[in-house]
Amino acid sequence: MTDWQPIATAPFGEDLELSVIENGEVHSLAFPCRRSEDGWSERQTNRIVGVYPSHWRYWRKNLARA
Repeated sequence: MTDWQPIATAPFGEDLELSVIENGEVHSLAFPCRRSEDGWSERQTNRIVGVYPSHWRYWRKNLARA
């Protein structure tokens, strides 16, 4: 069972993991992002990230990466 949610349901002001589809492949970003009225920003720097995510889930600190 997956905990990914459709991007339209993403909450504002929360640390989120984003999933993007690039060249037909699904990838998740390696850093937490936050949704704002201006778009998506990288959590630590507050810089806007130019991505068009398809799904989201809450960021997990100890997320194991393969």
